[in-house]
Amino acid sequence: MITLASDFGTPYPAAMKGVILQRSDARLVDIAHDFPRQDVRAAAFWLREVLPHFPAATHLVVVDPGVGTDRAAVVVEAGDHRIVAPDNGVAIPAARRLAGDEAVSVYEVAYDDDETASNTFHGRDVFAPAAARIHESAAVADADRVSPTEKWVDLTFPSPEIGDDDAAGEVLVVDGFGNAITNIPGSVLDGRDEITVNGERVPVRDAYAALEPGERLVTVGSHGNVEFAVNQGRGDEAFGLGVGDIVELS
Repeated sequence: MITLASDFGTPYPAAMKGVILQRSDARLVDIAHDFPRQDVRAAAFWLREVLPHFPAATHLVVVDPGVGTDRAAVVVEAGDHRIVAPDNGVAIPAARRLAGDEAVSVYEVAYDDDETASNTFHGRDVFAPAAARIHESAAVADADRVSPTEKWVDLTFPSPEIGDDDAAGEVLVVDGFGNAITNIPGSVLDGRDEITVNGERVPVRDAYAALEPGERLVTVGSHGNVEFAVNQGRGDEAFGLGVGDIVELS
C-alpha cells in the first residue's frame, strides 16, 4: 500500500492519488489531510504515533512550507517502511520509531522533470511520482532517481525536565478534541490523585469520564504523554494552553 498524509485539505490530495494511480496499482490509504497547515513538528508527532500501526508500506507525506525552494525531496528507509517527504524533518521521528534499533537510511530524490514541476504543488509533481516509483521498487536503492545522502534535516522533540517531585515540559500538539499533549512522560503521574499545573491544583484521572462533564483533568493519553483535558470539553481553552507553551507540574 501507499499511505498519504498532508496539510492540503481538499481537493489537492485527489490530484496526488491520480498521479500515483497512473503509475502504480498500489492500494491507497489516507492517514490525514488536515494536519495543522505548514506545521512540520505537529505532522511529525502524529506520524510518529500513527505509522507504526501499519504493515510495511510506502508513506507519502507532504507538509511543505518550503515548496518551490531548493529544499530537497527525500525517501527515508526505516525497516520495511519507506517515507517519501520533503527534507524538512517531518519524516524523521516516525522513521526512527519504525526502524527500532536499526539506523534509518536517507536518499535524495530527483524530480521527474524539473521543467514541468509546479513551484506550488510538489505533492503532485514531485512526491507522488516518487512514491509510485519507490513502491514499485524491490529496494529503495534500486529505484530510479534516488541517491544516498548523508546530509538531511533532522527533527527531534524537546526533552522535558524531570525532578523528584516536579516536571517541566512543552505542549507539542493540540488534537481535535482540544487535548493539550505535552512531551512529559505519563510516568510522572504514577500514584498521584492530584497535581499542580502552573500553580493550580487539578485532579489526575485515568479516563475523561471519571469526572463530570466540563471538569478539567490531567491524564496520560494513548501516546504515553501527559495531556490536559476536559471531560466533553476543550483542555487547551480550559487550561489556557497552546502549542509551544511551557507547563510546570509539581
